Amino acid sequence: MKFSTTLIRSLKCSTVILGLVICFSFWHSDYLVAFTNSSYANEKIDTPVFGYKIVNTYPHNTNSFTQGLIFDKGVLYESTGLNGRSAVKIVDLKTGKTLKSHELPDNYFGEGIAIIENKIIQLTWRSKTGFVYDKKTLKLIKKFSYQTQGWGITYDGKYLIISDGSAVLYFMDPNTFKVVGTLEVYGDNGKVSKLNELEYINGEIYANIWGTEKIARINPKTGRVTAWIDLSGLLNKEDKKNRVDVLNGIAFNSDKGSLFVTGKLWPKMFEIELVPKN
Repeated sequence: MKFSTTLIRSLKCSTVILGLVICFSFWHSDYLVAFTNSSYANEKIDTPVFGYKIVNTYPHNTNSFTQGLIFDKGVLYESTGLNGRSAVKIVDLKTGKTLKSHELPDNYFGEGIAIIENKIIQLTWRSKTGFVYDKKTLKLIKKFSYQTQGWGITYDGKYLIISDGSAVLYFMDPNTFKVVGTLEVYGDNGKVSKLNELEYINGEIYANIWGTEKIARINPKTGRVTAWIDLSGLLNKEDKKNRVDVLNGIAFNSDKGSLFVTGKLWPKMFEIELVPKN
């Protein structure tokens, strides 16, 4: 009887241990999938492609080397680049004219911008220096530093998300400006690099792919490209006769669910709606 009781207790203990091992295995498996997103590199999911429908066309300053674009509560903000020409601006959407501007010193090359409450955060390209401005007055509040190149920046409600032209996105604490995490971006053919201007829209990160007419929609948890937006032909041949550079600039119009898009030195800004292409 004593032997039987011991055996039963031993079996119960073994069952509990086995259950814990199985649970840990499942949990550990989920953990690896969640934090080792290289497993998505060769996954084929037939990523959908969207085209566009032009809703409105607005004039855009052809001297603006657009690096960042935000539409917040009916106000258009733009960041421009090039040494000696970099600025953060409040722009009249309908006319394209600058209503207010803060110019950067000539040694800074302006890049992307993000808005957090009543502040604008602006990156610079290679100087590893960022600026914080008052959103209404554009008065400089303070500077901060970071360790990468600065390309695009957006805000997801908790973290600043930064691109540096690689396939990596950096998640930054908005209070300390310290990087707290990174995320590699993957598509059907592996890593997606040249991530540029960013916009956080309805739980996804939208990223201009530098040197192309494409925007990637990215899952911020896995790094997977969930869809592509093909903006080929947005700027017609007539508009390209004058000096223009690449597509760059994404702003979300939350009232209409539409996007504002433009490019560096482009004569026009477009409000578009997405339509399925494939």
